[in-house]
Amino acid sequence: MNIALGPVMSITDPIYLGRSASNDAVNVTMYGKNLLLNGEPGSGKSGLINNIIAQVSLMPDARLLGFDPKLVELMPWTDVMDVFVGPEMRKALQTVLWIQKLMDRRYDWMSRNRIRKLIPTTEEPAWVLIVDELAYYTSVAGSRLEQELFTSLIRDIVARGRAAAIIPVVGTQRASFDIVPTALRDLFAYRWTGRATTPGSSDVALGAGWAEAGYNAMHLDPKKPGDSFLLAEGNAPQRMRAAWMTDAEVQTVAAFAAQLRGHPASA
Repeated sequence: MNIALGPVMSITDPIYLGRSASNDAVNVTMYGKNLLLNGEPGSGKSGLINNIIAQVSLMPDARLLGFDPKLVELMPWTDVMDVFVGPEMRKALQTVLWIQKLMDRRYDWMSRNRIRKLIPTTEEPAWVLIVDELAYYTSVAGSRLEQELFTSLIRDIVARGRAAAIIPVVGTQRASFDIVPTALRDLFAYRWTGRATTPGSSDVALGAGWAEAGYNAMHLDPKKPGDSFLLAEGNAPQRMRAAWMTDAEVQTVAAFAAQLRGHPASA
C-alpha cells in the first residue's frame, strides 16, 4: 500500500486507524469531520489517539491543540502542539474561546469571499483539537458554571467547525449524558468505541439500538486492546483492531515532527 510520509502528508489525506475484522486497512478522512472515542481503561483509546496525533503531526497544513488532565497520555507530543492544556480549567476555557473566535473570523472571511469550505494550507491550517479525557473539563474541574461553559463551547466547535477546518477528536471513558450531553454526542460524524461494560454503555457510544443489532462493545475481547467498533463511513459500525505504537515509536515520531515544525525540544 502506498502511504504518503513526512512533509508530503496533508490533513485532506486519509488517516490510518487500524485493521478491519477481514484484515483490510481502515482509513478515514478527518478533514471536514470529527471523532468521539469511548472505551474503558485498557481498551485501546489512548493508543488510537497517539496514532492519530502521529499522523497529523507530520502534516504541514494541520496544527494541534492538546487537552490532557492527567499530563501523561499526550505529554510525548507537547513539542508538536501549539497549545497544551493540562488540569487547568481556566486555560482550557481560554483555549476553546480562542478556537471559537478563530472559527468566527474564518466564517466571516469565507462569507465575504463566498467560500463554502476552507481548504487548509500551511498559512491557514486546519486545527485539530485532541481532548484525551473530556469528563475532567465537563464534570470534575472548576465550578458548575465553568463546566457548562466548556461544554457549550465544545458543542459549538463540533457543530460549526467542519467547514472552517477545525477538527475535534474527543475521548472519554464513558460517553454518558452527564459527560457528553446528547446534544453534543449526536453531532460527531465518527464514533469509535473500545470495550464497554454494559450494552447500554455501548449504545451510548455508538447510538441507540446498535447493541441489540449485534454491535455490542461489551462482547469485545478484553485481552485484545484495540478490539473495537467504528461508526464512520457506511451505514453500520465496523469491527476493527486499532493501530498501536510503542513508546519508542511515539518518541521517535514526536521528535521528528517537532523538528519538522520548527518547535524546540523541551528541556
